[in-house]
Amino acid sequence: MLERVAKRCRTEGLNPPSRATVYKLLGTLPTPAYRVAELPPAVRSALYNLEPESEVPGHQVVFYCVNYGDLAAVSFAAGLPWLALYQARRLPGYRARSRGLLDAVARVRGI
Repeated sequence: MLERVAKRCRTEGLNPPSRATVYKLLGTLPTPAYRVAELPPAVRSALYNLEPESEVPGHQVVFYCVNYGDLAAVSFAAGLPWLALYQARRLPGYRARSRGLLDAVARVRGI
């Protein structure tokens, strides 16, 4: 990913940002938000304590699906945008097996 950013900067005549700058930015960018009522039933079940009208950022959907969801919820989370997965990996509070599962998904997705 950093190579693509550097290449794009060079084609635009800009100095590429440092690795630290890119990773700092990735941690703060907004992820898409999802309305609970519009999510699949397995995901709604993983988001057990939220009202149907609630909007949840993608990285939190990933957290709940991986920690509290069934296989269908985890599959949904694995297909969310890579930024949501990247930010979800930085959240504390995962159970050991859930964290391992998320790391495996991230590895397959190249995150």
